[in-house]
Parts: sequence; C-alpha cells; structure tokens
Amino acid sequence: MRILFVIDGLPGGGAEKVVLTLAAQFLRDGDRVSLISLRDVCEYPLPEGLDYQVVADRCRKPWRKLTELSRRARQLDAAVVRAEQQGQFDLVLSNLHKTDRIVAHSRALRERNVWFCLHGVFSASYLGHRTGFDRWMKQQKIKRIYQGRNVVTVSDAVGRDLVEEFALRPAQLKTIYNPFDITALRAEAEADSERPDGDYLIHVGRFHPGKRHDRLLEAYAQSGIDAPLVLLGQGKPEQEQRLRQLAKTLHIDDRVWFKGFQKNPLPWIKGARMLVLSSDSEGFGNVVVEALLLHTPVAST
Repeated sequence: MRILFVIDGLPGGGAEKVVLTLAAQFLRDGDRVSLISLRDVCEYPLPEGLDYQVVADRCRKPWRKLTELSRRARQLDAAVVRAEQQGQFDLVLSNLHKTDRIVAHSRALRERNVWFCLHGVFSASYLGHRTGFDRWMKQQKIKRIYQGRNVVTVSDAVGRDLVEEFALRPAQLKTIYNPFDITALRAEAEADSERPDGDYLIHVGRFHPGKRHDRLLEAYAQSGIDAPLVLLGQGKPEQEQRLRQLAKTLHIDDRVWFKGFQKNPLPWIKGARMLVLSSDSEGFGNVVVEALLLHTPVAST
C-alpha cells in the first residue's frame, strides 16, 4: 500500500511525533510511505526509508494571505502529481488544521482516499476567545472544511466536540488513539541526558497560551514546593519572555528552569518526581501516557 502524510511542518509537537511514529510502523509493515511537509522545519529524526519532501511557500507578495489557500493547494498538487508518477496513493492522511485547509482545496487529492486527522479540541482552540458573529463565522469556516469528509480523531471527545459545537456531519468519523511503541519508548528513556540530579517537577510542551504556563507558574508559586520546576519546550520568543517575567514577579525565577526543546525528553520525564500538565484542553495528552509508561506520577488539569 502507498501512504501519504501531509503536515504543516515537523517542529517539536505531539501531533508531529504521532505522524512519525505511524510512518515508522507503516514502513516496518512493508508499506511505501511519503511525507509532505508544508514548512521547512524538522526537529525530529526521520524514519529510515521515509520519502520526505518539503513543499514550502516562498511567496512574499503583500497580498499573499488573500491567495494563500489556493496557491498552496496548487503547490501541493504539483508535488502529488510528481510523486504519483511512481504509483497512486492508496491512503492520504492530512494532519493539523492549517494543513487540512490546504488539502481541502487540493484538486489532485479530490478523488483520493483522504482522511483528516484531528489532534485537538477545536472549540477550545478556535472558539474559546470568540463571540457573536465572529464565533459564528469561524464555525462556518471549519464546517466547510470537514463537512462530508472522512475524519479520524485521537479521542472520542474530539469527535463529539466537532459534531456538537460545529453541527458537522462527516462522511465517516472514527476514533483512533495515538500510538506508543512502549519497548522503544522505555529504551529511549535510558539514553544519556543533561537532566538535573535530585527531585524536580517537569512540564513538557510548547509555549502557547492554550498550554497555560501562567496557571502552572502561579500554582507552583503557591504550592511552596522547593523542588525546581523544569520546563521543556519552545515557542515564540515573546511568549517565553512573558513567562520568564512572570516567574520573576512571583519570585520563583531561581527555581523555574527553562531548558528549551529536547528531541528526547523521555529521560527527563523518567527522572522527574512528577510530571505536571496545565493545559485548558488536550485532544489526547501524549506526554501523560509517556509519563505513566515510565512510572512517573502525573498531576493534570
């Protein structure tokens, strides 16, 4: 079978890691696997044998946002047509919302077996801060992308949210939980790392408002816990700077350690006294499962 993954880049995130885990397993099963990344960013090692290509948008015209979806869909179409000279794709898996918007405009994939893979709770991500007409418009835009399409979600809650909050009726709606290679995961947790000695708490996740690092820092400050809080992740520089300033304001900056993105956070998770998760919502929460598989206690919102 020939399988195509499409995703908006491979920075250090949970959805990106899931895509590569699935790709590796399909390759082990003997399938031919291609991955098209819509941005030239990759923080993870790629599985051996993966056909990987970047289809990045180089347009810098002032009106580029107005034509982005149609333009990028044409770029994707050209890449798909070239790739299918070696055989047609039997299964296409689109991942992350921006990717889905582009794939939905694709002509080359219109007659293909396309599934849109949803990794998060859309109402929390796209409607939580909107009201009135603005909220209604966003609901309609999302509905146009997924209505009558094949959709797979990482949890039942993600699927229910799509149906209830967006009045959406997919052609097919399936739940497939995120995969974990438990043997490989535990082996990777034994790798050398620069994790600190002694007790520490850990949070793993990008710096984004939805992850609620502000809530985490405020709770940590009130807890009176002396063990340091290790933050693994990255994000926009201004977001990280706000968190550093908040830690200073709360007088905990000496105990909050910003350690950046780690390609292999598993040794850090295994060595932690506890993993904490403070998000407003998670579609699945990969890091919670990883911590439990490594026998690290979890405290989560």
